[in-house]
Amino acid sequence: MRNYSKLIVFYFSGTGNAKKAAEWIVKSAVEKGFQTELINIDHYKIDEKSLFNEQTLIGFCSPTHGFNLPPIMLQFIFQFPKSKGANVFLLNTRAGMKLYKLFLPGLSGIAQYFPALMLRLKGYRIVGMQPMDLPSNWISIHPGLKQKVVDSIFFRCKKIALRFADKILSGKKVYTAFWSLPFDLAIAPISLGYYLIGRFAIAKTFVANQNCNQCGLCVKNCPVNAIKMIDNRPFWTFDCESCMHCMNHCPKRSIETAFGFTVILWWAVFSIIPFFALKIMLDKQIFPIHSNSIWAELIYLFFQSIVALLIIYGAYRLLHFLMKFSFFNKIITNTSLSHYKFWRRYKAPKDF
Repeated sequence: MRNYSKLIVFYFSGTGNAKKAAEWIVKSAVEKGFQTELINIDHYKIDEKSLFNEQTLIGFCSPTHGFNLPPIMLQFIFQFPKSKGANVFLLNTRAGMKLYKLFLPGLSGIAQYFPALMLRLKGYRIVGMQPMDLPSNWISIHPGLKQKVVDSIFFRCKKIALRFADKILSGKKVYTAFWSLPFDLAIAPISLGYYLIGRFAIAKTFVANQNCNQCGLCVKNCPVNAIKMIDNRPFWTFDCESCMHCMNHCPKRSIETAFGFTVILWWAVFSIIPFFALKIMLDKQIFPIHSNSIWAELIYLFFQSIVALLIIYGAYRLLHFLMKFSFFNKIITNTSLSHYKFWRRYKAPKDF
C-alpha cells in the first residue's frame, strides 16, 4: 500500500471519451484531497528535468487506435523522462458496444502492454492497467451509436472508473487488462500492420463535401495538426490519426469518409495491381519469389505495401483536386454512407 499526495494524468482524446475517463479519476482524487493536474498532451512540451517520486501517481489516458495507443501518445511516452520507481497507471478506451441489454467489450491489442513495457524500461512501476469500454466512435466504420445507448454505456463506465480510482488512489494495484490477455495477444499482429500501413491508408479517406464553408475549424482544432488548407479546401495529410475529432465536430457536417471511392481504390490496389505486379516479378525474376522462401514473401509484401501507399496518396491528391468541381463532388458525396442522416456523428456526452 502506497500513500500518494499528488495525481498527474496525461491524456489524449479525439471525441472526448478518454478525456472524460481522465476527468472522472481526477475528480475522485480532488474529492479525496489530492493535489491534481490534468494535462492534454496535444501541445504539451515534456520537461526532461521533471522528477517524479513515489508520492506522485502518474496516469496515461488514451483511446485505442488499431489495437494500439495512437502514435501521438506512444511518442509522448517514448520521450517521457526516466524515473527511479515512480508509479504509473494506464487507461485505454476501446470501442464498447451494446446489444440489447448486454454490454460488449472492445479489445485492447497491445494498447496496454507496449506502453507498459516502455515505461517499465524507463524505471516506472506499473500499478494499474485498466481498459474502459466507452462507446465506439469510429464513424468511418459504423454510424455513431444512439444517444440512449451512449448514455447507458457512459453510466456503466463511470462507475467502473470511480471504482478503479478508489483502488488505485488508495495504493492498491489493479490489472484489469489481464482479463482479455489471450484475445489481445491473438490480435497483436493487426496492431503492427495498422501502425505501419493501415493508419496512413485510412488517413486518405477523408474529404470535405460541397457544404464546407472553409471556416477552418477542422484545421485549427486537429489535435495532431494533420489537416491543411490546400486550394482553399481541407486536406488530410499522412499525420492524420483518425481520431474522428474533425468529422464529429464539423458544424456543417461536411466532412465525409469517401466510401465509394475508397472501396474501388483499395480493391484495385490490393487485388488487381498486386496480381499484375507479381506476374511481372515472376516473368522478370526480379527476386526469387518462386522459391516460396519467407524472405521472398516478406520482400514482396513490403514492395506491395509501399506501392499501395504511393498509389493511394496519388489517387487522393487527384480526389482532392476533383472535389473542387460540383459534379464530381456530388458523386463522391452521394456514394459516402457518412453523408446520410442515419450515419450519426458521435460526441462524448457532457452530463457525466
